[in-house]
Amino acid sequence: MHQALLVPEVLLEIFAYVKIIPSTETTPAQELLAALARTCKIFHEPAMDLLWAEIDGLEPLLGCVARLHPLIYHSSTKWDEPWAKGVELLSAHEARQFLRHSSRIRILDIQSEHPHLLSVIPAEACIFPRLKSLSLTTVYLNLFLPHMLHRCHLLSVDESLQSFVTRCIALEHLCIYTPNMSQFDNTANEMSLLSDRIHWCTRLVAISCPMLDWATWKHLSSLPALLKLRINQGCNHPPSLSKQDIVNISFLNITSLLFHDLYDTADIITVIQHSQFPSLKEFVFNARYISPEDAEQLFHALSRCKACRTLEEITICSFDERYRVPPNSEPLTPIPHFLCFTQLRSLRLASHNSHIHLDNDMLLQAMSTWPHICALEINNSASYPSSEISLRELFTALSLCPELHTLRVPINLATINIDPDAEPIQHTSLRSLALNLSVSQITNAETIARIIYAWLPFVNQVRNPYSLNWAEVNRYLGSLGRATVPYVRRASYKN
Repeated sequence: MHQALLVPEVLLEIFAYVKIIPSTETTPAQELLAALARTCKIFHEPAMDLLWAEIDGLEPLLGCVARLHPLIYHSSTKWDEPWAKGVELLSAHEARQFLRHSSRIRILDIQSEHPHLLSVIPAEACIFPRLKSLSLTTVYLNLFLPHMLHRCHLLSVDESLQSFVTRCIALEHLCIYTPNMSQFDNTANEMSLLSDRIHWCTRLVAISCPMLDWATWKHLSSLPALLKLRINQGCNHPPSLSKQDIVNISFLNITSLLFHDLYDTADIITVIQHSQFPSLKEFVFNARYISPEDAEQLFHALSRCKACRTLEEITICSFDERYRVPPNSEPLTPIPHFLCFTQLRSLRLASHNSHIHLDNDMLLQAMSTWPHICALEINNSASYPSSEISLRELFTALSLCPELHTLRVPINLATINIDPDAEPIQHTSLRSLALNLSVSQITNAETIARIIYAWLPFVNQVRNPYSLNWAEVNRYLGSLGRATVPYVRRASYKN
């Protein structure tokens, strides 16, 4: 054996690489680590630590119990029939078998009903002392809460949350996702319990949870380490904010603010209207439906949240096509509100139930204001195909943003106002192009393909999710690309 393998740091580096290399068809990484653990005494401990570092479910640990091993790995039980149904609880001797490798585990994901087998283990035993990340329901929560737990993902809310107060003193990442919250009658009580427990978490760096009351919003604003806040509304009737408690608050250090699966946007907009985020870099607002009035309030509130010098990514989406705005309603105008964000690098706006307005002047102003923009996506529903953007103004705008690699905008090709034989100003960063047509069909596909090919050399097709209008253009683009391949290869060979 080489002397280098006697150095623990070198051995750990090698074994860590074995764990992340792609598994072959016959030898998965887990089997390689198991084989290394059996090779010699020097290899055993570091290989076993990596082998057991990340566990999905309790089955691997329960499989160490001699009585349960055949039930878990050689059972004829159907997938929808739990193998543990009717199985006797662990004895004291079997509990020691179960705990044989528990101290090695760093990441644990439990979404089964098997913890009932562990009733022989006393509460507060902390059977995973080195656990860093945990995902589970709150059943038997006390068994899985070491003092140094940094990440916790809970799938339910109940009185066991009290454990956070006394056990998780180092908790930094908390995710509480309750997909069935709307099924309970005591949703308000559960949310009150959740808010009360969150008040005891003072070291949070990132939190993801259902909608909070205003007192909890104020508490989170006082946490100096908090960088990421994500709200998953996820239920039809979330508790509403008490308007009488609302005061202006400032989240000094939050860099990511995300709202997902929103049913009711009013309270969220209220929070943004009364909050400042001077360090904000990422903003995501994902709603099932947002009315034009609420949308304009959101745009205005975001522009006033003191993030003009920091905000780099904006994503706002309404995705439920069942909601429709009347055809004669005013279009949304988010772009003028966002011109204050001079550091913007990504803007993604999608509306399946209203129209987002964008014209030539607005596009040129936006591109000249956002010199670092890398992705711009304005995705209207197929029900709103009209556009005032012409091909010439599109290429003029592109010349103002050299870092742009992804573009999706509506375009009007009723008149091609650019000479296909003119000397092009090539944009070499753009890789992904999606154009929504404002006309029913393309009658001059070859000309458009030649223009795109000349001005955008790295775009090999135009995407359009709503129709096949670009299919012929893409065929011409493919032909132009194939025609130049031999010359490119020949030039490369000479160099």
